[in-house]
Amino acid sequence: MEVKIGVQHAQRELVLETDETAESVEKQVADALAAGGLLSLTDTKGRKMFIPAEKIAYIELGTGTTGHVGFRS
Repeated sequence: MEVKIGVQHAQRELVLETDETAESVEKQVADALAAGGLLSLTDTKGRKMFIPAEKIAYIELGTGTTGHVGFRS
């Protein structure tokens, strides 16, 4: 699944592919926002990303683009 994270005062959003479910990511985000700590997500290659919860502007959860070949119009 693709996760896009907008960070306050940053021009680009963070994008990562994860094997976790949307419900799991949503729970992690809610827990991090409630605690005011760090949001920690792991991508499909095993890399961890840490984002301070107070700097999160938005999070977009969507389906991944795996298996897509060719041009889109």
